[in-house]
Amino acid sequence: MEKLGRNDMCWCGSGKKYKSCHMALDEKIHHYALQGHIVPTHDILKTPEQIQGIRDSSVINIAVLDEVAKMIKPGVSTEEIDRLVYDVTTRMGGIPAPLNYEGFPKSVCTSIDEVVCHGIPSPDRILKEGEIVNVDVSTIYKGYFSDSSRMFCIGEVSEEKKKLVQVTKECVELGLEQVKPWNFLGDMAQVINDHAKANGYSVVVDIGGHGVGLEFHEEPFVSYVTRKGTEMLMVPGMVFTIEPMVNMGTCEVFVDDEDGWTVYTEDGKPSAQWEITVAVTETGHEVLTY
Repeated sequence: MEKLGRNDMCWCGSGKKYKSCHMALDEKIHHYALQGHIVPTHDILKTPEQIQGIRDSSVINIAVLDEVAKMIKPGVSTEEIDRLVYDVTTRMGGIPAPLNYEGFPKSVCTSIDEVVCHGIPSPDRILKEGEIVNVDVSTIYKGYFSDSSRMFCIGEVSEEKKKLVQVTKECVELGLEQVKPWNFLGDMAQVINDHAKANGYSVVVDIGGHGVGLEFHEEPFVSYVTRKGTEMLMVPGMVFTIEPMVNMGTCEVFVDDEDGWTVYTEDGKPSAQWEITVAVTETGHEVLTY
């Protein structure tokens, strides 16, 4: 990458001179890189205009999940959830990001009990009393992507499942507290993993969060099992998801051989996940989806 001079136009496209835009930030990032840390490249950092685009997409994303919350109950099929997600998203001018993504056939992922993620909606899968379900909504609006998921308890569920859902939400909240400039993704990962383990649970290793905004899945990969002080440096302009998958039993998972998408816990015990999209700001963070 060509080194910019102080009076050159900044690489971000702001139209400002480098010295009055990103030069100080780049120098600080370079300082961490010299210490051997993983640092974000320029293409990972979003401009204020791009973050506004992601923010606008997030408005639809949140609204869709709000509508799901109103209708989800025993007796509803996962196909009905999928139809609602498509209808609300498109009515608001968006596109469901999962639809036809690498062959995924539906507009949303519905993952029930032992399904960890990527559950495919079906008219034959009727929600039953006592189940827990993750509804994962991803939205494209004017080229910008947003992503979030929520857990729903269907009717009366067992205390064990309620606790799993609650602790997983607490994991996200604790992780969010670590999202601030000049912390590391590993700082967030450790508090999430520690809290899950303290409650007798495990965190899925092979599937994690991701950068998001200009594409569905961007760098960096966001692990929730790494250690404080490791992984990528968090820098203003980074946008990524916090979405730990917390299992009641083993962290081992497998993918359905037939559909190539649905991920299950190896031991058949329940799994829970909450997902938010967050932007790193100059002073901390901004939650874009919840």
